[in-house]
Amino acid sequence: MPHRFVDHFAGRPRSQEQYAATHRRGDHPDMTDAVKGPASYFPSIEKKYGRPITEWKELIRSSPFVKHGELVAWLKTEHGLGHGHANALVAHTLAEDKAE
Repeated sequence: MPHRFVDHFAGRPRSQEQYAATHRRGDHPDMTDAVKGPASYFPSIEKKYGRPITEWKELIRSSPFVKHGELVAWLKTEHGLGHGHANALVAHTLAEDKAE
């Protein structure tokens, strides 16, 4: 007997083919519009540290440091950011500045 997948929203078993047809990568609206890369951290950074991203970017740009690693270390020690959040902010800000 073939394996049956349960559609948890509809509460009924479905065949593997039916399940796969509606769960292909990228078919879900939340997956196609998802923010990727460093910007995906921005909502949690704003929530956790209470400052808008534009303010963090201004701080980074006005910092006496210019190298990625120095900026990350500065955000961690002077502003209490975690490594991933600091890294995401610096990467995004430096990429923006490079593109200009």
